[in-house]
Amino acid sequence: MNHDVIITCALTGAGDTASKSHLVPVTPKQIAAAAVEAAKAGATVVHCHVRDPQTGRFSRDVALYREVMERIRESDVDIIVNLTAGMGGDLEIGPGETPLEFGAGTDLIGPLERLAHVEALLPEICTLDCGTLNFGDGNSIYVSTPAQLRAGAKRITELGVKAELEIFDTGHLWFAKQMIKEGLLDDPLFQLCLGIPWGAPADTTTMKAMVDNLPPGVTWAGFGIGRMQMPMAAQAVLLGGNVRVGLEDNLYLDKGVLASNGQLVERAGEILSRLGARVLTPAEGRAKMNLTRR
Repeated sequence: MNHDVIITCALTGAGDTASKSHLVPVTPKQIAAAAVEAAKAGATVVHCHVRDPQTGRFSRDVALYREVMERIRESDVDIIVNLTAGMGGDLEIGPGETPLEFGAGTDLIGPLERLAHVEALLPEICTLDCGTLNFGDGNSIYVSTPAQLRAGAKRITELGVKAELEIFDTGHLWFAKQMIKEGLLDDPLFQLCLGIPWGAPADTTTMKAMVDNLPPGVTWAGFGIGRMQMPMAAQAVLLGGNVRVGLEDNLYLDKGVLASNGQLVERAGEILSRLGARVLTPAEGRAKMNLTRR
């Protein structure tokens, strides 16, 4: 069991959740306010996407990321900022016998362009989604090829940003270890992402199998989506890891009760406390993850 736990709060994500809960932050001001709320509730790290303020849909606009970062840094709280670098990998295959007629959900760019905001803003951590995945039950695929991943990993290392490797299935973990073996990554973090159809399921057996295949001594976390968010948070700590909660992965505090990011952090903290663990401050989290404060 891990008794000194990092809680990451994933504030908003990129999915169609803003239409399902008024508590999902959309504008840079709202996202930064959610980061401050999560920090005051006890989060060690906030994981940030941005959205188009007019439509609520996902965005890759560097100016929006900059505004979020500036608002967080100007606040009176300390929090580690983790920016997504997963946007730009969406491919919606055309229907039926016209697979090359890509759908409106396609947003496919190269590996270095996916890092434009990271290069401009130099957060303490950014993510690297470690493989291609059937995403949902239709024709959508998240694309991240070995060549793209190698290019992205090399650039993240050159920028001096800590990579958090997002692992959605066991093959992703296999390739993440290959990148470490090739010297492309320097002491990365691992995030085990469970429950996204059709990746690794959110259950004890799957999480345990992934943990057993992690490189020795790495700092890792795990999460489940939806109703499995809190059970997988407890399971990750019992297996020696850290946790992620937040509205990116789950909208509810209890059945039928919409949550805020701060409430989800508080709930996770209560569970960890009852397990005999404590939540690390951002300063303690930096020491554990070998980060240099920006």
